[in-house]
Amino acid sequence: MNKKGKRGNREGSIYQRKSDGLWVGSITLENGKRKVFYGKKQQEVIEKVKIALYEQQQGVFPTASSKQTVAQFLHGWLENTQMQSVRPRTYERYEETVRLHIVPVLGRIHLQKLTAQQVQALYARKLKEGLSPTTVNTFHNVLHKALETAKKWRLLTENVCDFVDPPRVEQYEVQPLTLEQIRRLLAAARGKPIEPIVTLALATGMRLGELMGLKWQDIDMKEGTLHIQRILSRVPTKLQHDGRKGYVEAAPKTKKSRRPLIIASFALKVLEQHRERQQEAKKKADDRWIENDFIFCTSIGTCLNPYYNIRKPLKLLLKEAELPTIRFHDLRHSAATLLLGMGIHPKIVQEILGHSNISITMNIYSHVLPSMQREAMDTLNSAFTDQREGGSTEEETLPKKDDKQD
Repeated sequence: MNKKGKRGNREGSIYQRKSDGLWVGSITLENGKRKVFYGKKQQEVIEKVKIALYEQQQGVFPTASSKQTVAQFLHGWLENTQMQSVRPRTYERYEETVRLHIVPVLGRIHLQKLTAQQVQALYARKLKEGLSPTTVNTFHNVLHKALETAKKWRLLTENVCDFVDPPRVEQYEVQPLTLEQIRRLLAAARGKPIEPIVTLALATGMRLGELMGLKWQDIDMKEGTLHIQRILSRVPTKLQHDGRKGYVEAAPKTKKSRRPLIIASFALKVLEQHRERQQEAKKKADDRWIENDFIFCTSIGTCLNPYYNIRKPLKLLLKEAELPTIRFHDLRHSAATLLLGMGIHPKIVQEILGHSNISITMNIYSHVLPSMQREAMDTLNSAFTDQREGGSTEEETLPKKDDKQD
């Protein structure tokens, strides 16, 4: 291989592009066309070319003879791999990303001719259309994952998404309620259908899917404990078959999400009242009642609609309490922020929230750290100040030079 650009038949070439400093390598394919590789470092491209030449000799290197388009590949990728390997809601997001955003722009391009420039242009176009950097970044993640599968299947030699710059995502600023605001919210919720789920969300920091999937069998009312064992997951229309409609029970996302929790007494009291009202509704519904054992359900026992039965009533409740509009998930943030602010050890908060590791907890709730540090320093300062004021100083206890020592 000649690094200066000269090459023989089927020999790779390497050179540095002046326009952007990228190193470029290429090999000659069986049909006489060139396959190009890119990298930020010379050695990186040399290795790519070496591997490609070896695979070409072994007869396993993909050629440009395939006419499969990006659209054809992505649809096959969704149907043949993702439908079976990811959660229904995740599959729905992937499918919508491919159908509504990637395919309309890149779908007609031959898979092996897709370039980093074309992908970068897709991101720029979506940002101009008014989509947020966070949303466009999800497009990048989906496309990158799909093209990694194409590499695994030897349809591609490299993932062009590795050479593009997805938009910078600013971390979502947590909007927790203060203790006073939480009291106002609970006061406004008193006696309303939404009171039990809002109260338990604030008392435990549970996710909405975890709350919707909670059953009476998961709660020990005498001990005041509950065990999260499932979530309620929405099934996309495309996957609704064999009688499955709307929502299905699914396992929690991680092992840490499957966790026991102690219920605060104020929340336990609300749950006891809620159970009594549910028993009355059950008698009223009679044979129309569908027994699912859900703690939070409709008047006939079926699962709640997260928008009409939870998010919309919460929005109205916040307005009534004259509080800022927040998401239901911010109730979880409020519970965590309150616990950390009260001096509860972050490891305990991590276990309550079900985070897989403590770094996630600390990254999300970094806004609480400054006050925690100040309280720690105040405690430390108080300890040393008390010692100096209440006890003897070093100067007082040291013997004077004239004193005789035994």
